[in-house]
Amino acid sequence: AAGKKGARRTGRAITFVDETGQSFRARVGTTWAPVGQPPVLRRVSQRREVSSIVALVAPVDGPPHLYARHVLGSIHTAQVKEALRYFRRRIGRPLEVVWDHLPAHQAKLVQEFVATHAEDYHLEWLPAYAPELNPEELCNGAVKHELLNTQPASVEELRHQVRRAFVRLGRQPDRLAGFFRHA
Repeated sequence: AAGKKGARRTGRAITFVDETGQSFRARVGTTWAPVGQPPVLRRVSQRREVSSIVALVAPVDGPPHLYARHVLGSIHTAQVKEALRYFRRRIGRPLEVVWDHLPAHQAKLVQEFVATHAEDYHLEWLPAYAPELNPEELCNGAVKHELLNTQPASVEELRHQVRRAFVRLGRQPDRLAGFFRHA
């Protein structure tokens, strides 16, 4: 990805994009319970119920920002295209998208969409098997950690909890900046 001078020169927002999923599979964290009465977490299913495509915007000329789109089920090509449009509208300037080699990112329809909107998007690819280079991965981890031990009663409640966790994280610019330093 371009450095600070390159980003300013092109006017593009350096945007790290990644996906994550949440399900009803028990993700157990440390908790308290009366002696001899271990807590029981009940989950409805183990398949991915809510997926999020998330953009973490690098702090080139201001604080970092976090944007997310949440869908039921898995992320497919249509959701990637719609998320790119959404991020472009919300950020308000062309995007330098830095992401991994997820098949949905490499899909012909996504590549054609980016090619026909070259003034709005430029893609940079992370090396294969290098999640430690993407600061957005730490956002996903923070949200998953926040949702430990939650027991949503429905898919809609799970979606609401995921959305709320990303919104809360997005209101912590110092923490988001720390994710960049860590990467």
